[in-house]
Amino acid sequence: MATLISCGPGFFAKTLGLLSSRSLARCTCVCPAVRGVSFSTSSGGPPKRPLTGYLRYAVQQRPAVAKQYPDVRIVEITKKIAQEWRLLSPEQKKPYQEAALAAREVYKEEMTKFKEQLSPAQAAALKEEKRQKVARRRAIRKKRELTMLGKPKRPRSAFNIFMSEHFQEATGESMQAKMKNLLEDWSKLHTSQKEVYMQLAEDDKIRYKNEMKSWEEHMVEVGREDLIRNRKKKTKPKKSVKAKGNKTKIKVVSESEGTEMPASSPGTGKSASRAKKAEE
Repeated sequence: MATLISCGPGFFAKTLGLLSSRSLARCTCVCPAVRGVSFSTSSGGPPKRPLTGYLRYAVQQRPAVAKQYPDVRIVEITKKIAQEWRLLSPEQKKPYQEAALAAREVYKEEMTKFKEQLSPAQAAALKEEKRQKVARRRAIRKKRELTMLGKPKRPRSAFNIFMSEHFQEATGESMQAKMKNLLEDWSKLHTSQKEVYMQLAEDDKIRYKNEMKSWEEHMVEVGREDLIRNRKKKTKPKKSVKAKGNKTKIKVVSESEGTEMPASSPGTGKSASRAKKAEE
């Protein structure tokens, strides 16, 4: 429940805008289909994912709250519904949660039947869809966590700075049209005009570097070393120096006369023993 509410009002605003009172039983599981693979079977497609307990309550309460606050945006309505849900007692939440669990069991049974009708290619595509969906969720959670921990924003490019300054006055009805026109304006700028934004981009890089250094030091203090960038540099392997046998000289000192006898390696041990025997 806490996880659902922490997802933000924007998510539920979009969800509630798509759902109606007729969709209390199930909601559509929207996933990008794997290119080139169709999931059409005798049952007509994958089963719809059921609503959670909170979403059931939200869909039920939305008309009344919207009628009570007619001039309030849907995002604000969603916030009010989320606040009401948090104030409910466990007994008040129980009917919605039990209905969600029952629908979940039905969904599992329908999903099992659906998977049994799939071909190997369709099953592999469905598995890939699930993997991509989990990866996207993890990325969103990771980004949200880093934002909450105050990670500095990445440095902007020269064009990004130019675009942010001129976006409001740019021509075009949609965001894509505005960005296209801004890109054309950027390409027409003189080099001297671009240098101003390029210098601002360089300053932003310095800002990011300093802020990241302070932030990573703070992460070490709070025990979150896992968020620090890997700074280990790959060390080049040292070249092994091979000793040449003819150039290495070992001095052998005789015990009787105390004279030094040069010997070459390899084979130094044998020559030393022969010299000792000759002296004896």
